[in-house]
Amino acid sequence: MDQELLKSNLTGLERKLVVLINEHKNLKEEIKNLKVENQELKSAIKVRDEQINGFHNQLKITKIVDNLNPEDGSVLELKKKVDEYIREIDKCIAHLSR
Repeated sequence: MDQELLKSNLTGLERKLVVLINEHKNLKEEIKNLKVENQELKSAIKVRDEQINGFHNQLKITKIVDNLNPEDGSVLELKKKVDEYIREIDKCIAHLSR
């Protein structure tokens, strides 16, 4: 009777072990999928951040253009302002390229 009890216990343990192994495999696969999804989401966030920065820069440029009024000053003064704005835009582009 002891042998039958041991066999029964061993069979039960084997079944539980198979269930645990299958669950482990499933969890490993789920972790793998979640890591892929996480990376995709991080990439999407990065793209959105770059788009937002681009929109901010467009807004700055729009404000700059709105502030330009060639009738108020000389053409030379306007040229200096435009050169400053171009340098600022170049800085923004360099920042976005990083």
